[in-house]
Amino acid sequence: MKKILLLGGLRYLLPVIESAHNLGYYVITCDYIPDNIAHKYSDKYINASIIDKEAILKIAKEEKIDGIMSFAVDPGVVTAAYVAEQLNMPHSGSFESVSILQNKNLFRKFLEDNGFNVPKSKGYSNYIDALNDKDYFTWPIIVKPADSAGSKGVTKVENIENLRKAVEFALNNSLSKQIIIEEFIEKQGCSSDTDCFSVNGELKFVSFSAQRFDDNAANPYTPSAYSWPSTMTELQEKELSNDIQRLLGLLNMRTSIYNIETRVGKNGKTYIMEVSPRGGGNRLAEMLRFATGVDMIENAVRASIGDEIIGIEQKPYNGHWAEIILHSEKEGKFERLEIEKGIKEKNLFQEDLWVEKGDKVNSFNGANDAIGTLVLKFETKEELEKALSNQESWLKVIVE
Repeated sequence: MKKILLLGGLRYLLPVIESAHNLGYYVITCDYIPDNIAHKYSDKYINASIIDKEAILKIAKEEKIDGIMSFAVDPGVVTAAYVAEQLNMPHSGSFESVSILQNKNLFRKFLEDNGFNVPKSKGYSNYIDALNDKDYFTWPIIVKPADSAGSKGVTKVENIENLRKAVEFALNNSLSKQIIIEEFIEKQGCSSDTDCFSVNGELKFVSFSAQRFDDNAANPYTPSAYSWPSTMTELQEKELSNDIQRLLGLLNMRTSIYNIETRVGKNGKTYIMEVSPRGGGNRLAEMLRFATGVDMIENAVRASIGDEIIGIEQKPYNGHWAEIILHSEKEGKFERLEIEKGIKEKNLFQEDLWVEKGDKVNSFNGANDAIGTLVLKFETKEELEKALSNQESWLKVIVE
């Protein structure tokens, strides 16, 4: 029986574990949080830090694994690339290439050096250096950790008085204690955060979403909803697809799922903001499986083992799809979820609630504060937009 080592234990690994089991693989999960839900479904759990490359390499050798993956778990992606390279196992790309993609400072420099549209940016490790460069940027700016995902530690800064707080917030959310400051690109329409797939370096499936935010959330930069198709034009999507393909070629990437963030600025330019060789959080690959029938989760598992890739091809969306990230706007005890009858009967495709009555919930500061998801399907773009822009009229998270 082939063995796969999954780094992390979040609930986003559950469909990965299910796919691996359906393929007949033995699943080992690993992190330093024994109570994480994915460990209940794997065949074996090992307690170790997924950012400790040598410790994970030792485990991989001892367990005689056939493949390794960090799906929807950003801290483990570089470790997975390192272990795969050391043991000559299949992986998305070289350790060097993956390290570039996973570090925002290195990634921005790579984009700039290779002629991509890129926001003006610079890396820092302390507030004083950032303050000294206050005139380097056109304000407002975005301050964020160089190595975190899920919008943790991200702040939009309008003026110099708020810079120290933003820098300290980003540093506290960075594993390497490195941050990046970049000019704020005012977006045209919605930005995109969604998953794609390459086979032997060729982009075989590409998608673009409309990423949405809750202005009333504790962290208004944490995505609160997604929809497909995107708000971009066909020409903009084609330009971004060509840029993503060129990027994968320059980095000699191979066969992998990717979580990719893009946007179109009000200046009309298209920007690749993030590319990570892993599945995205927030069930993005599952959403695309619902919307297109393309199963990137199963194929990500196959790729990590080196098995044949099946059914990865460009397919249209079978309708207009949306995902709501359920969350509370205040801390308290969860009481109930209320969904208006019309939406529930006509548009609700799936409800996935992760809390029960009386459970403690936090205000929405990051992706880890989500309490569930709703999957919705609409016949028209107009129906979708009306529902997403008026959520408060049909959806209520009651917290006491």
